[in-house]
Amino acid sequence: MVTSRARSVLVAYATAAPFVVFALFPFVWMLMTSLKSNNELYDLAQNPFLVRQGMTLDHYRFLFERTAFPLWLRNSAVVAVAATAASVILAVFGAYALARLRFRGAEIVSTGIFIVYLVPTTLLFIPLARVVQVLGLSNSLWALIVTYPAFIVPFATWMLTAYLSSIPRELEDSALVDGCSRAKALWHVVLPVARPGIVTAALFAFTLAWGEFIYALTFISTTNLKTVTAGVVVNLIRGDVFFWGSLMAGALVASLPVVVLFSLFLDHFVSGLTAGAVKG
Repeated sequence: MVTSRARSVLVAYATAAPFVVFALFPFVWMLMTSLKSNNELYDLAQNPFLVRQGMTLDHYRFLFERTAFPLWLRNSAVVAVAATAASVILAVFGAYALARLRFRGAEIVSTGIFIVYLVPTTLLFIPLARVVQVLGLSNSLWALIVTYPAFIVPFATWMLTAYLSSIPRELEDSALVDGCSRAKALWHVVLPVARPGIVTAALFAFTLAWGEFIYALTFISTTNLKTVTAGVVVNLIRGDVFFWGSLMAGALVASLPVVVLFSLFLDHFVSGLTAGAVKG
């Protein structure tokens, strides 16, 4: 006879199963497509989720040996790490000011940041292109490092403001009474408690920077300087010819860093989203 605990576990797994299938479907599709030969890949009579004619690594070899894919991965890593670090630092100071400091127009500034976060990145393209040109950063990785914070900082600031507001003021007030300056209280008291929120903001910022496509496509023209999102699309789609096997292999490999980061920092990510962890 099924106990109540076993019944609860079964209900939980049955409820989560559709979401797990939905989340894993793209990865399974990319994996199966990248392991098929071209003959089987273009045979519509074959089952798309089965490899019947034997697995092949030709698409991965083509990707790593006949394209600049390793360079694209390196470029994406450099841009994403630099843009994330700069954006999170700026967002921490902005969120702290909005959450702790009282100044005229704070609510208007907070609302403005949220509105900027909602603005599509395509609308910022023309003014940012002008900024890149004036700074002399065209066709360089710096063009992306400088422009990515334009859409990352508002999002990270909005997220961290909510998290910092959940931290009791008494912790910081005690440090100020003991003689800490505002900067020392931020560094020694607020930031350690806010670590889950900062990690969560950094993960989302890295994901946004890693997967950005429009700016990477338009600001970079040299093949060896492209990021992985733009490089794979530009070099593996030639007119009406799609290298589907290599495209799926590139998409699968490019998604792994984000998956690994979220897996490593899962506990911080969950704590940051709940925005309630306070250490006394």
